[in-house]
Amino acid sequence: TPLEYKKLMEQCWNADPTERPKINDLEDKIYEIRKSYYQKEINKNKNKSMIKKLIKKIRLSELEINTSLEINDVSSIKSNYTSTSRLFTSKVYQFTNLPEPRNATEGTVCIIFYK
Repeated sequence: TPLEYKKLMEQCWNADPTERPKINDLEDKIYEIRKSYYQKEINKNKNKSMIKKLIKKIRLSELEINTSLEINDVSSIKSNYTSTSRLFTSKVYQFTNLPEPRNATEGTVCIIFYK
């Protein structure tokens, strides 16, 4: 739009008065420039509005999917709990031939430098 105003200004400043636009032509051109600008803005806003609506629909559908998955997960956990409850019980293991525990500072230390 600024480029259109610049062209119009240059026409108005023409050294030859016969080349300058008449006031009615000037008014019409300014009206067309403004109409074009506002139409572009309206289209942008419509597009933004449509995009926002689509994003909202996508989020709602994702929420519905996640909710249904959570419900299915809970019901499957409940149904499988009795069959898998033995996995959650503690067991005592006996390990043999383990070395005596020692502090990390005891014994030899090996330091390797990398270039």
